[in-house]
Amino acid sequence: MPDATQSINILGTRISPVNPSDAIRQVEQWISSDRTGRYVCVTGVHGIMEGLDNAAIRTAHNRADLCVPDGMPISWIGWLKGHRQMDRVYGPDLMDAVLRHGIPLGWRHYFYGGKPGVADQLSHHLQDQLPGLRIAGTWCPPFRPLNPAEEQELHDAITAAQPDCLWVGLSTPKQELFMADWHDRLPVKVMFGVGAAFDYLSGNLRRPPRWIQRIGMEWLFRLCLEPRRLAPRYLRNNPRFIWHLALQWTGLRQYPDTD
Repeated sequence: MPDATQSINILGTRISPVNPSDAIRQVEQWISSDRTGRYVCVTGVHGIMEGLDNAAIRTAHNRADLCVPDGMPISWIGWLKGHRQMDRVYGPDLMDAVLRHGIPLGWRHYFYGGKPGVADQLSHHLQDQLPGLRIAGTWCPPFRPLNPAEEQELHDAITAAQPDCLWVGLSTPKQELFMADWHDRLPVKVMFGVGAAFDYLSGNLRRPPRWIQRIGMEWLFRLCLEPRRLAPRYLRNNPRFIWHLALQWTGLRQYPDTD
């Protein structure tokens, strides 16, 4: 498995050159250790462009223990840079695989985020689908930042629940900033920022066919389902990503990945 410290610089964001199997093996090693406080960013074009525009978001990605490629374009860049084993690590698939892998190992999971009621819905749905799955708790935070009393309540709840994995479904960049801020404040082995995975795995969103994912057209599939929410993002990010990538590739502009 590639060393977790290896990375590919894409517009200043360090992406780990891994595939789903690599990610699962790394997570198992972490959970079997005594250390807490690791976190995983699941990052595609959206996250990279958010990081390009905001140094705090870029730093949150670059300080992650893994920043996996959630998007075929990111994987294709890795292949062109010689990382032939690299493949897309799709957030909902990663979550599903870790949940399943952890059942015989007794891993405990906590769901943080989602729209009101979604985390509870996800918990009930997964426990029906995956007998033996251990869910330690759920928390639906307010849309605004937590106040000090709520922060203390969250800390106390997760400390009492003792999960191995904290799944954060706040969308990018909120989830990356949350994990960067909280990863060393909670007794959790690994945090994962998985965005819309809560909605996909609970059945609230339709997942794109695998062939659409593999040809890098999931963005178009999602745009057709949620045009009002996603059109501004894609119209802003996709052309700029191609432009900046061309600048980086030709050496006309440098994109340092230092924190």
